[in-house]
Amino acid sequence: MPKTVVRDNESFDEAMRRFKRQVNKSGILTDAKKHEAFYNKSLKRKMKSEQARRNAHR
Repeated sequence: MPKTVVRDNESFDEAMRRFKRQVNKSGILTDAKKHEAFYNKSLKRKMKSEQARRNAHR
């Protein structure tokens, strides 16, 4: 779990930006979105192939 301690003379917005960056790097939100709903095997396979196609296109 990412922690962010607000430094001296640091605005709330800057601390929030650092926290969001840490959460994004740790992958917490993507993991939570994966567990948000149930997907059957065929849909998981389809999503995985679409993701692979998008990554190969880059």
